[in-house]
Amino acid sequence: MVRCLKVTRCYNSTVVKHRLVRRRVSVLERIPCMSSDKQDTNVVSIAKNREAKRSRDSEKAGEDVCPICFGTGTRLEEGKGGVICDCRRTNSASRALDAARIPPRFRHCSFHNYYPTDPKQFQAHGVAFRLVQDYPAVETGLLFMGPVGVGKTHLAIAILKELIEKKGVSCLFYESGSLLKAIQDSYNPISKTSEMSVLSPVFQAEVLVLDELGATVPTDWVRDTMYQIINTRYNQNKLTVFTTNHLDEPNSEGEVKKLQSQLQQFRTGPYDKDNRQQEKEIESRLKSVRQTKTLEERIGTPLRSRLYEMCKKVMIEGEDFRKRLEQRRSDSAS
Repeated sequence: MVRCLKVTRCYNSTVVKHRLVRRRVSVLERIPCMSSDKQDTNVVSIAKNREAKRSRDSEKAGEDVCPICFGTGTRLEEGKGGVICDCRRTNSASRALDAARIPPRFRHCSFHNYYPTDPKQFQAHGVAFRLVQDYPAVETGLLFMGPVGVGKTHLAIAILKELIEKKGVSCLFYESGSLLKAIQDSYNPISKTSEMSVLSPVFQAEVLVLDELGATVPTDWVRDTMYQIINTRYNQNKLTVFTTNHLDEPNSEGEVKKLQSQLQQFRTGPYDKDNRQQEKEIESRLKSVRQTKTLEERIGTPLRSRLYEMCKKVMIEGEDFRKRLEQRRSDSAS
């Protein structure tokens, strides 16, 4: 009886193995046959592609690896041991500059390429430079105030760049009109952004530059929104730098008399093409001065009062540098 069971088991195992072999053969028959020459060619091609990819990756890695720290991010310094490598500092500063939203046109601005032509500009340059040196032991921000083309935005961005590159401070630049427009766009139902996603970086930045304060038409919504932004930073004790073309005292009477006198001289003098061009510029300037409103009229009394406490006012005067550039182009062309 035992012998019969053994024979039965052997027979069954043999049948199972036979069936498995037949299945494998049938599967192999379904696979398309490939010639040995073609197979060898494909194998060689795959090997060459892999080798070329390794070569490109190694070359790219070699270009990116710092020759000082060899990609570790730290280097040995005598007397200090391991310190952060300069390559990591440079990469970090570059990313921080991108995050600061500094417009490409102003990315070159620094303290070194700001060339004062007026005593007030020299003074403003010194005040801005001292703020960077003293930071973070600084209690108040700055309010650069003056006419167009005297370097207010240049100095404000120079402050941001120095703080980012030298002290690793998180900074942000916003033109006031662009910020208000971004907030308005967030109200659109199809917008993928929210008001808080726009305002959160503004609130969190350690140093904020708000350019062209008062440039937007002063509606109730504009004034309320700007007050919310600035008051929030005030309550969080965050440093803010402002620039504006609007003055506290327009001083329009003296400016109007001066421009009217210049205009009278051009009109009573001999007619000349250049004189006519300057006469048009004076007429335009006279119209602008008569329409000029104070900063308080543009942003509202509560916000102007807040700025007195938040910032030190820095007056900047001088000639519009854009006009000087145009004059140089005209001279070089002639």
